[in-house]
Amino acid sequence: MEIEVNGQKAYAYTGGKTFNPKLPAVLFIHGGEQDHSAWGLQSRYLAHHGRGVLAIDLPGHGRSGGAALARIGDMADWIVAALDWAGVRTAALVGHSMGSLVALECAARYPQRVSRIALLAFAYPMRVSRELLQATKDDEPAAHAMINAWSHSAYAHYPSNPGPGFWVRGENLRLMQRQKPGVVHADYSACNDYGGGRERAAQLGCPTLFVLAARDRMTPARGAQEVAQAIPGARTVTLQDCGHNLMAEKPDEVLDLLAEFVR
Repeated sequence: MEIEVNGQKAYAYTGGKTFNPKLPAVLFIHGGEQDHSAWGLQSRYLAHHGRGVLAIDLPGHGRSGGAALARIGDMADWIVAALDWAGVRTAALVGHSMGSLVALECAARYPQRVSRIALLAFAYPMRVSRELLQATKDDEPAAHAMINAWSHSAYAHYPSNPGPGFWVRGENLRLMQRQKPGVVHADYSACNDYGGGRERAAQLGCPTLFVLAARDRMTPARGAQEVAQAIPGARTVTLQDCGHNLMAEKPDEVLDLLAEFVR
């Protein structure tokens, strides 16, 4: 559905169901140079199993207007403004990569608005190599190639991949290519610049799930350990034979974990 946040038109996918703010809400936050479509399976399942789903396109991404936001904190504020527009008092937040930083920041800033958070492919600090960050500014096709290569394990190429008939890396590349010029640099700069993650983690009081990937070269699983230990009762699950693009490489496992977590 089309929403309006801070006077700007934006888009939220509702999983094939009319959004009902009276249902327990789950808001999905995509990663850098991505949009709502990264959550296709997970958002549709939860929307058809008793949840009000909002898989948002952050400003400047996908079908949302405006410019990409420059800071993780600005994205966190935008998420709460989107909840206000939708008439949602509290929501579970599910974030991937950059979106996981946004979910963490949002839960710490607005504890009364966030019931629980699931952080996929999380790492802190989420540093970006100088080479990649420069490419996001000067040569977006080269940046896409690097991101795509580092976002998938070899498992994504195997005939036994659980998504037969789908070209996982090709789909991910096309998703990046359809974002607006400049978005990839804004997103990766925001991740690289984000600070205060450990302090934010210590402020959390909501249930927290980390879903990590053993073969993640973008945000290695070890990068989540310190923050996970700072959150009381946080649960960590590491998926084997999987890279950074967890939702595409391990769709069923990710869905099962999220469905259990928000139940």
